[in-house]
Amino acid sequence: DEAFGVHGGVFEGAGVGDGGGVGCCCFDCIGFGGGRWWGAKRLVSIDTYDGFRLDINKQLSPFMAVVHSFWLGTSMLPDGRNKTYTFLTQVADEAGLCMARVDLERQSVDGRIHRALLGGLVTSKVQVGVSAEGQTDQLLGELDFGGATWCGNLKYGSMGGGLVYGCNYIQSITSNWVAGGEGMYISANQSLLSNYMMKYTMEAPTIETSLDKEEEKPTSTMIASYNSAQSLLCFNYKRVVTPKRVTLGAELQCQPASLESAVMVGGEFAFTRSKVGVVVDGSGRIQSTLETKLGREPGSPSLTFAAELDHGKNVMRFGYGLNIG
Repeated sequence: DEAFGVHGGVFEGAGVGDGGGVGCCCFDCIGFGGGRWWGAKRLVSIDTYDGFRLDINKQLSPFMAVVHSFWLGTSMLPDGRNKTYTFLTQVADEAGLCMARVDLERQSVDGRIHRALLGGLVTSKVQVGVSAEGQTDQLLGELDFGGATWCGNLKYGSMGGGLVYGCNYIQSITSNWVAGGEGMYISANQSLLSNYMMKYTMEAPTIETSLDKEEEKPTSTMIASYNSAQSLLCFNYKRVVTPKRVTLGAELQCQPASLESAVMVGGEFAFTRSKVGVVVDGSGRIQSTLETKLGREPGSPSLTFAAELDHGKNVMRFGYGLNIG
């Protein structure tokens, strides 16, 4: 999940590899982990669930917020539980943030610290996770840095009982073309992982007279990526039909060695106080979400409905959630 398991609220968009925080300039921001690339990916990766979710957000001060997150009556937790509760807290200012999550049932604690250094030229990150079993404990440090047309990231830490080394680099070739790559070595299983990406953005064809010159113009974004570990080619397309209103996306995945492929198309439709997301994949599975604000004032509660229908696997899921604060 994008925010330590919290679905929306003050932690939204601050999850692992999202490049969140202060002064971030790393591959994750426009590469494989999140940010601008994730904007294209999320159109075909909407969050559907079953059961009931409740997130209660409380702003204790201008710099500190807490979240109580409940998920009840679900069959989607990997350890067989049908409910979970997590407590999260975040302290943030202009120079960085500190975030922590406590899962009482799993007896685990996760945390991260982001801090801007050298006047914002470099951002340091520390991520830590400990549990009662100790099998998933990790400690990871990162440095983000860059210039006007490039950015990079260095990683070092311990994960899965072994050391982890990683780096990435991304370069803006022109105002439309961006290319980059990342690599990571995991000593626990002696795995060397690498990804490569190229992104092209252009203005979408439209009727000039129908838009104000000062308004945001519709755009099209195409992204090609390659995962060497899985020998997986991935092509993403994002089309902003009406800025801040209608956005469409598609994804094609293929493995040249096995000739296996998968395709997904999706769309996001924003209204005055609600948002609808729909995804259909090549197997006929349909996913949809509806999120609506229950008031016009800032901080009004939001109600969410999520559904998934897969005739091929005879799977039907329905869930609803409430976000307060």
